[in-house]
Amino acid sequence: MRERMRFIREHQRGEESVASLCRRFGVSRKTGYKWLRRYYADGGSQDGMADRSRRPHTHPTRTAVKLEEAIVEARKQRPRWGPKKLRAWLVRHNPEVELPAVSTFAKIFRRHGLVAPRRRRRRTPPLSGPFGSVRGPNALWCVDFKGHFAVGSTRCHPLTVMDAHSRYLVACIGLRRPDATQVRRAFERIFEQFGLPDAIRTDNGPPFATPSAGGLSRLSAWWMKLGIRHERIAPGRPDQNGRHERMHRTLKQETATPPCSRFSAQQRAFDRFRHEYNDLRPHEALGQDVPAAFYQRSRRLLPIPSWGRDFDYPVDFETARSDKHGLVRWRNRLLLVSAALRHELLGLEPIGPDRWAVHFGSLRIGQIERPPRSRFQLRFVRDEQLSPMSVE
Repeated sequence: MRERMRFIREHQRGEESVASLCRRFGVSRKTGYKWLRRYYADGGSQDGMADRSRRPHTHPTRTAVKLEEAIVEARKQRPRWGPKKLRAWLVRHNPEVELPAVSTFAKIFRRHGLVAPRRRRRRTPPLSGPFGSVRGPNALWCVDFKGHFAVGSTRCHPLTVMDAHSRYLVACIGLRRPDATQVRRAFERIFEQFGLPDAIRTDNGPPFATPSAGGLSRLSAWWMKLGIRHERIAPGRPDQNGRHERMHRTLKQETATPPCSRFSAQQRAFDRFRHEYNDLRPHEALGQDVPAAFYQRSRRLLPIPSWGRDFDYPVDFETARSDKHGLVRWRNRLLLVSAALRHELLGLEPIGPDRWAVHFGSLRIGQIERPPRSRFQLRFVRDEQLSPMSVE
Protein backbone atom coordinates (compact mmCIF):
# COMPACT_ATOMS: atom_id res chain seq x y z
CA MET A 1 0.00 0.00 0.00
CA ARG A 2 2.87 2.40 0.78
CA GLU A 3 4.40 1.82 -2.67
CA ARG A 4 1.09 2.50 -4.37
CA MET A 5 0.63 5.80 -2.50
CA ARG A 6 4.21 6.81 -3.35
CA PHE A 7 3.41 6.07 -7.01
CA ILE A 8 0.38 8.42 -6.76
CA ARG A 9 2.42 11.22 -5.13
CA GLU A 10 5.17 10.92 -7.76
CA HIS A 11 2.53 11.19 -10.49
CA GLN A 12 0.97 14.26 -8.86
CA ARG A 13 4.33 16.07 -9.05
CA GLY A 14 4.11 15.87 -12.84
CA GLU A 15 7.84 15.36 -13.29
CA GLU A 16 7.59 11.97 -15.02
CA SER A 17 5.22 10.32 -17.43
CA VAL A 18 3.09 7.37 -16.40
CA ALA A 19 5.18 5.05 -18.55
CA SER A 20 8.39 6.21 -16.86
CA LEU A 21 6.87 5.81 -13.38
CA CYS A 22 5.68 2.32 -14.22
CA ARG A 23 9.15 1.30 -15.35
CA ARG A 24 10.68 2.70 -12.18
CA PHE A 25 8.15 0.96 -9.90
CA GLY A 26 8.34 -2.30 -11.85
CA VAL A 27 4.65 -2.56 -12.84
CA SER A 28 2.86 -2.60 -16.17
CA ARG A 29 1.18 0.52 -17.54
CA LYS A 30 -2.18 -1.23 -17.22
CA THR A 31 -1.62 -1.64 -13.46
CA GLY A 32 -0.38 1.93 -13.10
CA TYR A 33 -3.45 3.39 -14.80
CA LYS A 34 -5.66 1.09 -12.68
CA TRP A 35 -4.22 2.53 -9.46
CA LEU A 36 -4.66 6.08 -10.70
CA ARG A 37 -8.25 5.39 -11.76
CA ARG A 38 -9.20 3.87 -8.42
CA TYR A 39 -7.53 6.65 -6.42
CA TYR A 40 -9.36 9.46 -8.15
CA ALA A 41 -12.65 7.53 -8.38
CA ASP A 42 -12.63 7.13 -4.59
CA GLY A 43 -12.16 10.86 -4.05
CA GLY A 44 -8.44 10.71 -3.32
CA SER A 45 -8.81 8.26 -0.47
CA GLN A 46 -6.23 5.66 0.40
CA ASP A 47 -9.05 3.06 0.73
CA GLY A 48 -9.43 2.98 -3.03
CA MET A 49 -5.92 1.53 -3.34
CA ALA A 50 -6.65 -1.58 -1.25
CA ASP A 51 -6.82 -5.04 -2.87
CA ARG A 52 -10.28 -5.98 -4.00
CA SER A 53 -12.02 -9.33 -4.18
CA ARG A 54 -11.74 -11.11 -7.50
CA ARG A 55 -15.21 -12.52 -7.05
CA PRO A 56 -17.42 -11.78 -10.08
CA HIS A 57 -19.94 -8.96 -9.70
CA THR A 58 -22.67 -11.11 -11.24
CA HIS A 59 -23.46 -14.85 -10.97
CA PRO A 60 -25.68 -15.90 -13.85
CA THR A 61 -25.77 -19.55 -12.72
CA ARG A 62 -26.13 -18.93 -9.00
CA THR A 63 -28.94 -20.82 -7.27
CA ALA A 64 -31.88 -18.57 -6.50
CA VAL A 65 -32.19 -17.56 -2.85
CA LYS A 66 -35.70 -19.02 -2.45
CA LEU A 67 -34.65 -22.29 -4.06
CA GLU A 68 -31.61 -22.52 -1.79
CA GLU A 69 -33.84 -21.88 1.23
CA ALA A 70 -36.17 -24.68 0.10
CA ILE A 71 -33.22 -27.08 -0.26
CA VAL A 72 -31.98 -26.16 3.22
CA GLU A 73 -35.44 -26.70 4.69
CA ALA A 74 -35.75 -30.10 2.99
CA ARG A 75 -32.35 -31.10 4.36
CA LYS A 76 -33.42 -30.09 7.89
CA GLN A 77 -36.51 -32.27 7.56
CA ARG A 78 -34.39 -35.24 6.45
CA PRO A 79 -30.97 -34.59 8.00
CA ARG A 80 -29.62 -38.07 7.19
CA TRP A 81 -30.31 -37.94 3.46
CA GLY A 82 -27.30 -37.10 1.30
CA PRO A 83 -27.30 -34.75 -1.70
CA LYS A 84 -27.99 -37.51 -4.25
CA LYS A 85 -30.96 -38.90 -2.37
CA LEU A 86 -32.44 -35.53 -1.47
CA ARG A 87 -32.14 -34.18 -5.01
CA ALA A 88 -33.79 -37.30 -6.46
CA TRP A 89 -36.67 -36.96 -3.98
CA LEU A 90 -37.15 -33.27 -4.81
CA VAL A 91 -37.06 -33.96 -8.56
CA ARG A 92 -39.78 -36.58 -8.21
CA HIS A 93 -42.05 -34.30 -6.18
CA ASN A 94 -41.28 -31.07 -8.10
CA PRO A 95 -40.83 -32.06 -11.76
CA GLU A 96 -41.53 -28.52 -12.97
CA VAL A 97 -38.61 -26.99 -11.00
CA GLU A 98 -35.09 -26.99 -12.47
CA LEU A 99 -32.87 -28.08 -9.61
CA PRO A 100 -29.08 -27.61 -9.39
CA ALA A 101 -26.60 -30.47 -9.68
CA VAL A 102 -25.76 -32.88 -6.86
CA SER A 103 -22.43 -31.10 -6.30
CA THR A 104 -24.32 -27.82 -5.76
CA PHE A 105 -26.55 -29.52 -3.20
CA ALA A 106 -23.43 -30.65 -1.35
CA LYS A 107 -22.00 -27.10 -1.40
CA ILE A 108 -25.27 -25.69 -0.06
CA PHE A 109 -25.19 -28.23 2.79
CA ARG A 110 -21.65 -27.25 3.73
CA ARG A 111 -22.34 -23.52 3.37
CA HIS A 112 -25.20 -23.73 5.87
CA GLY A 113 -23.41 -26.02 8.32
CA LEU A 114 -25.63 -29.02 7.59
CA VAL A 115 -22.80 -31.55 7.19
CA ALA A 116 -21.23 -33.14 10.24
CA PRO A 117 -17.56 -34.02 9.72
CA ARG A 118 -17.01 -37.77 9.67
CA ARG A 119 -13.99 -39.32 11.29
CA ARG A 120 -11.92 -41.12 8.69
CA ARG A 121 -11.07 -44.72 9.45
CA ARG A 122 -8.66 -47.10 7.87
CA ARG A 123 -10.69 -50.00 6.50
CA THR A 124 -9.70 -53.35 5.11
CA PRO A 125 -11.01 -53.72 1.55
CA PRO A 126 -13.77 -56.36 1.31
CA LEU A 127 -12.90 -59.73 -0.15
CA SER A 128 -16.29 -61.30 -0.82
CA GLY A 129 -17.54 -63.51 -3.61
CA PRO A 130 -20.34 -62.46 -5.92
CA PHE A 131 -23.96 -62.79 -4.82
CA GLY A 132 -26.25 -65.21 -6.55
CA SER A 133 -28.33 -63.83 -9.36
CA VAL A 134 -31.62 -62.34 -8.14
CA ARG A 135 -33.90 -61.91 -11.13
CA GLY A 136 -37.09 -60.59 -9.61
CA PRO A 137 -38.99 -59.72 -6.43
CA ASN A 138 -39.38 -62.50 -3.86
CA ALA A 139 -36.57 -64.55 -5.42
CA LEU A 140 -34.53 -63.93 -2.26
CA TRP A 141 -35.34 -62.36 1.10
CA CYS A 142 -32.56 -61.23 3.42
CA VAL A 143 -33.40 -61.80 7.09
CA ASP A 144 -31.56 -60.80 10.25
CA PHE A 145 -31.86 -59.25 13.68
CA LYS A 146 -30.69 -55.69 14.26
CA GLY A 147 -28.75 -55.72 17.51
CA HIS A 148 -31.01 -55.50 20.56
CA PHE A 149 -31.33 -52.39 22.71
CA ALA A 150 -33.25 -51.27 25.80
CA VAL A 151 -36.81 -49.97 25.42
CA GLY A 152 -38.12 -49.00 28.82
CA SER A 153 -37.60 -51.95 31.17
CA THR A 154 -37.28 -54.60 28.45
CA ARG A 155 -35.10 -55.37 25.44
CA CYS A 156 -36.14 -54.91 21.83
CA HIS A 157 -34.87 -57.29 19.12
CA PRO A 158 -35.84 -55.87 15.69
CA LEU A 159 -36.49 -58.66 13.15
CA THR A 160 -35.94 -57.29 9.65
CA VAL A 161 -36.88 -58.83 6.30
CA MET A 162 -35.84 -57.23 2.98
CA ASP A 163 -36.39 -58.27 -0.62
CA ALA A 164 -32.95 -58.51 -2.26
CA HIS A 165 -34.13 -57.55 -5.76
CA SER A 166 -36.12 -54.39 -4.98
CA ARG A 167 -34.56 -53.50 -1.57
CA TYR A 168 -38.16 -53.40 -0.32
CA LEU A 169 -38.29 -53.62 3.48
CA VAL A 170 -40.91 -56.33 3.85
CA ALA A 171 -41.03 -56.21 7.64
CA CYS A 172 -39.43 -54.62 10.68
CA ILE A 173 -40.93 -56.15 13.82
CA GLY A 174 -39.72 -55.55 17.36
CA LEU A 175 -39.63 -58.77 19.40
CA ARG A 176 -39.10 -59.06 23.12
CA ARG A 177 -37.19 -62.33 22.71
CA PRO A 178 -35.53 -63.69 19.54
CA ASP A 179 -36.69 -67.26 20.13
CA ALA A 180 -38.07 -69.66 17.52
CA THR A 181 -41.69 -69.39 18.71
CA GLN A 182 -41.92 -65.60 18.41
CA VAL A 183 -40.00 -65.54 15.13
CA ARG A 184 -42.27 -68.20 13.61
CA ARG A 185 -45.39 -66.27 14.61
CA ALA A 186 -43.90 -63.17 13.03
CA PHE A 187 -43.17 -65.05 9.79
CA GLU A 188 -46.68 -66.48 9.69
CA ARG A 189 -48.02 -62.90 9.64
CA ILE A 190 -45.44 -61.87 7.03
CA PHE A 191 -46.23 -64.83 4.76
CA GLU A 192 -49.97 -64.18 5.03
CA GLN A 193 -49.45 -60.57 3.92
CA PHE A 194 -46.69 -60.91 1.31
CA GLY A 195 -46.71 -64.57 0.26
CA LEU A 196 -43.71 -66.92 0.17
CA PRO A 197 -40.26 -66.17 -1.28
CA ASP A 198 -38.18 -68.66 -3.24
CA ALA A 199 -35.24 -68.40 -0.82
CA ILE A 200 -34.29 -66.80 2.49
CA ARG A 201 -30.72 -65.80 3.36
CA THR A 202 -29.63 -65.56 7.01
CA ASP A 203 -26.55 -65.87 9.19
CA ASN A 204 -25.69 -69.05 11.10
CA GLY A 205 -27.08 -68.04 14.47
CA PRO A 206 -30.26 -69.13 16.23
CA PRO A 207 -33.14 -69.27 15.60
CA PHE A 208 -32.23 -69.51 11.89
CA ALA A 209 -29.63 -72.27 12.19
CA THR A 210 -28.16 -74.61 14.80
CA PRO A 211 -25.13 -76.93 15.03
CA SER A 212 -27.43 -79.94 14.61
CA ALA A 213 -27.70 -82.18 11.56
CA GLY A 214 -27.80 -80.20 8.32
CA GLY A 215 -27.53 -76.97 10.31
CA LEU A 216 -31.32 -77.11 10.61
CA SER A 217 -33.39 -75.34 13.21
CA ARG A 218 -37.11 -75.74 13.85
CA LEU A 219 -37.63 -72.50 11.91
CA SER A 220 -35.55 -73.45 8.86
CA ALA A 221 -37.12 -76.94 8.80
CA TRP A 222 -40.52 -75.25 8.59
CA TRP A 223 -39.29 -73.03 5.74
CA MET A 224 -38.14 -76.13 3.85
CA LYS A 225 -41.56 -77.75 4.22
CA LEU A 226 -43.08 -74.58 2.73
CA GLY A 227 -40.81 -74.93 -0.30
CA ILE A 228 -38.43 -72.12 0.69
CA ARG A 229 -34.71 -72.66 0.10
CA HIS A 230 -32.62 -71.59 3.09
CA GLU A 231 -29.27 -69.96 2.30
CA ARG A 232 -26.71 -69.34 5.03
CA ILE A 233 -23.78 -66.99 4.71
CA ALA A 234 -20.30 -68.23 5.59
CA PRO A 235 -19.47 -67.95 9.31
CA GLY A 236 -17.98 -64.57 10.20
CA ARG A 237 -18.88 -63.06 6.82
CA PRO A 238 -21.70 -60.50 7.35
CA ASP A 239 -20.52 -58.79 4.14
CA GLN A 240 -22.23 -61.60 2.23
CA ASN A 241 -25.48 -60.02 3.39
CA GLY A 242 -24.08 -56.52 2.90
CA ARG A 243 -27.17 -54.83 1.44
CA HIS A 244 -29.09 -55.85 4.57
CA GLU A 245 -26.36 -54.71 6.96
CA ARG A 246 -26.28 -51.30 5.25
CA MET A 247 -30.03 -50.93 5.78
CA HIS A 248 -29.52 -51.74 9.47
CA ARG A 249 -27.24 -48.74 9.88
CA THR A 250 -29.93 -46.43 8.53
CA LEU A 251 -32.56 -48.15 10.67
CA LYS A 252 -30.53 -47.53 13.82
CA GLN A 253 -29.95 -43.87 12.97
CA GLU A 254 -33.62 -43.19 12.26
CA THR A 255 -35.37 -45.23 14.97
CA ALA A 256 -33.02 -46.09 17.82
CA THR A 257 -30.77 -43.06 18.31
CA PRO A 258 -32.18 -42.66 20.91
CA PRO A 259 -34.77 -45.46 21.31
CA CYS A 260 -38.32 -44.85 22.47
CA SER A 261 -39.40 -45.31 26.08
CA ARG A 262 -42.27 -47.71 25.29
CA PHE A 263 -42.45 -50.83 23.13
CA SER A 264 -45.55 -49.71 21.26
CA ALA A 265 -43.95 -46.36 20.44
CA GLN A 266 -40.81 -48.14 19.21
CA GLN A 267 -42.88 -50.30 16.86
CA ARG A 268 -44.61 -47.19 15.50
CA ALA A 269 -41.15 -45.73 14.84
CA PHE A 270 -40.27 -48.91 12.91
CA ASP A 271 -43.49 -48.62 10.89
CA ARG A 272 -42.81 -44.97 10.01
CA PHE A 273 -39.26 -45.84 8.94
CA ARG A 274 -40.51 -48.73 6.81
CA HIS A 275 -43.00 -46.45 5.02
CA GLU A 276 -40.33 -43.81 4.37
CA TYR A 277 -37.74 -46.41 3.28
CA ASN A 278 -40.12 -48.11 0.84
CA ASP A 279 -42.23 -45.26 -0.54
CA LEU A 280 -40.29 -42.00 -0.11
CA ARG A 281 -36.55 -42.57 0.19
CA PRO A 282 -34.76 -42.84 -3.20
CA HIS A 283 -32.29 -45.72 -3.53
CA GLU A 284 -29.13 -45.26 -5.57
CA ALA A 285 -29.00 -48.94 -6.60
CA LEU A 286 -32.48 -48.47 -8.12
CA GLY A 287 -31.57 -45.44 -10.20
CA GLN A 288 -32.77 -43.09 -7.43
CA ASP A 289 -36.24 -44.65 -7.53
CA VAL A 290 -38.08 -46.04 -4.50
CA PRO A 291 -38.20 -49.76 -3.61
CA ALA A 292 -42.02 -49.81 -3.77
CA ALA A 293 -41.81 -49.18 -7.53
CA PHE A 294 -40.01 -52.53 -8.03
CA TYR A 295 -41.77 -54.79 -5.54
CA GLN A 296 -44.91 -56.85 -5.87
CA ARG A 297 -46.50 -59.44 -3.63
CA SER A 298 -45.51 -63.07 -4.16
CA ARG A 299 -47.97 -65.34 -5.95
CA ARG A 300 -46.99 -68.24 -3.70
CA LEU A 301 -49.42 -68.28 -0.79
CA LEU A 302 -49.04 -69.70 2.70
CA PRO A 303 -50.53 -73.21 2.46
CA ILE A 304 -53.18 -74.76 4.66
CA PRO A 305 -52.17 -76.09 7.12
CA SER A 306 -49.53 -73.43 7.70
CA TRP A 307 -47.02 -75.93 9.08
CA GLY A 308 -46.73 -77.60 5.69
CA ARG A 309 -47.03 -81.17 4.54
CA ASP A 310 -44.68 -84.13 4.72
CA PHE A 311 -42.16 -84.57 1.93
CA ASP A 312 -42.71 -87.21 -0.74
CA TYR A 313 -39.71 -89.52 -1.09
CA PRO A 314 -38.74 -91.83 -3.99
CA VAL A 315 -40.20 -95.32 -3.96
CA ASP A 316 -36.84 -96.94 -3.16
CA PHE A 317 -36.57 -94.88 0.06
CA GLU A 318 -37.77 -96.16 3.41
CA THR A 319 -39.32 -93.64 5.79
CA ALA A 320 -39.29 -93.07 9.53
CA ARG A 321 -40.89 -90.39 11.69
CA SER A 322 -39.06 -88.80 14.60
CA ASP A 323 -40.70 -88.39 17.99
CA LYS A 324 -41.09 -85.24 20.09
CA HIS A 325 -37.41 -85.43 21.11
CA GLY A 326 -36.02 -85.89 17.59
CA LEU A 327 -35.41 -89.64 18.12
CA VAL A 328 -35.96 -92.11 15.27
CA ARG A 329 -36.67 -95.83 15.81
CA TRP A 330 -34.85 -97.84 13.15
CA ARG A 331 -34.22 -101.57 13.15
CA ASN A 332 -35.43 -101.69 16.76
CA ARG A 333 -32.90 -99.06 17.80
CA LEU A 334 -33.51 -95.48 18.96
CA LEU A 335 -31.24 -92.96 17.22
CA LEU A 336 -31.01 -89.24 18.00
CA VAL A 337 -31.14 -87.42 14.68
CA SER A 338 -32.00 -83.80 15.54
CA ALA A 339 -34.18 -82.03 18.07
CA ALA A 340 -35.02 -79.54 15.30
CA LEU A 341 -36.84 -82.30 13.40
CA ARG A 342 -39.51 -83.21 15.92
CA HIS A 343 -42.39 -85.25 14.46
CA GLU A 344 -40.91 -84.95 10.95
CA LEU A 345 -40.97 -87.64 8.26
CA LEU A 346 -37.46 -88.58 7.14
CA GLY A 347 -36.38 -90.51 4.07
CA LEU A 348 -33.79 -93.29 4.39
CA GLU A 349 -31.92 -94.24 1.22
CA PRO A 350 -30.03 -97.56 1.14
CA ILE A 351 -26.43 -96.82 0.12
CA GLY A 352 -24.69 -100.02 1.13
CA PRO A 353 -24.73 -102.96 3.49
CA ASP A 354 -26.06 -101.69 6.83
CA ARG A 355 -25.86 -98.06 5.68
CA TRP A 356 -28.68 -95.62 4.95
CA ALA A 357 -28.46 -91.97 3.94
CA VAL A 358 -30.91 -89.83 5.92
CA HIS A 359 -32.78 -87.13 4.01
CA PHE A 360 -35.09 -84.35 5.11
CA GLY A 361 -36.75 -83.42 1.86
CA SER A 362 -34.00 -82.74 -0.68
CA LEU A 363 -31.36 -82.16 2.02
CA ARG A 364 -29.16 -85.02 3.10
CA ILE A 365 -28.45 -84.55 6.80
CA GLY A 366 -26.37 -87.64 7.59
CA GLN A 367 -26.37 -91.42 7.52
CA ILE A 368 -27.21 -94.39 9.70
CA GLU A 369 -24.48 -97.02 9.82
CA ARG A 370 -23.43 -100.06 11.75
CA PRO A 371 -20.12 -99.55 13.57
CA PRO A 372 -17.28 -101.95 12.70
CA ARG A 373 -17.22 -105.21 14.66
CA SER A 374 -20.77 -104.67 15.90
CA ARG A 375 -23.71 -106.85 14.96
CA PHE A 376 -26.48 -105.07 16.80
CA GLN A 377 -25.53 -101.44 17.30
CA LEU A 378 -26.48 -98.62 14.92
CA ARG A 379 -25.44 -94.98 15.00
CA PHE A 380 -26.39 -91.77 13.23
CA VAL A 381 -23.52 -89.72 11.77
CA ARG A 382 -24.43 -86.26 10.56
CA ASP A 383 -23.02 -84.63 7.44
CA GLU A 384 -20.79 -81.60 8.04
CA GLN A 385 -21.88 -79.14 5.40
CA LEU A 386 -23.36 -75.70 4.94
CA SER A 387 -26.36 -74.99 2.78
CA PRO A 388 -25.14 -73.58 -0.56
CA MET A 389 -25.71 -70.03 -1.74
CA SER A 390 -27.69 -69.51 -4.92
CA VAL A 391 -25.34 -69.32 -7.90
CA GLU A 392 -27.60 -68.98 -10.91
